[in-house]
Amino acid sequence: MSKSNSLVDSEFEQKVSSSKGLVLVDFWAVWCGPCKVVGPIIDELAETHKDSLQVFKMDVDENPNTPTRFHIRGIPTVILFKDGKPVEQIVGSYPREVFENAIQGHLAK
Repeated sequence: MSKSNSLVDSEFEQKVSSSKGLVLVDFWAVWCGPCKVVGPIIDELAETHKDSLQVFKMDVDENPNTPTRFHIRGIPTVILFKDGKPVEQIVGSYPREVFENAIQGHLAK
């Protein structure tokens, strides 16, 4: 199973803001319990949609600039970007279907 890639502040412009298509970024931290629930779901989605979706994970403790830029106040936060622009934000731990529906909604557009 392919895992999602880790992302750091210095790579954000190149890998997310400048990218074409749909990109999912999971903002998380090691100490966050709900993040440990969402993490494997995000990994599954990365594998399921590997041909149509780029998936990255960003540790908010190690990379404070990007979470601040997007006003992230709680984690886990998942942001979907389309052609470099944020199009949907999901804060909290939810079942896989919530994330899947969000992805499908933006792939269809």
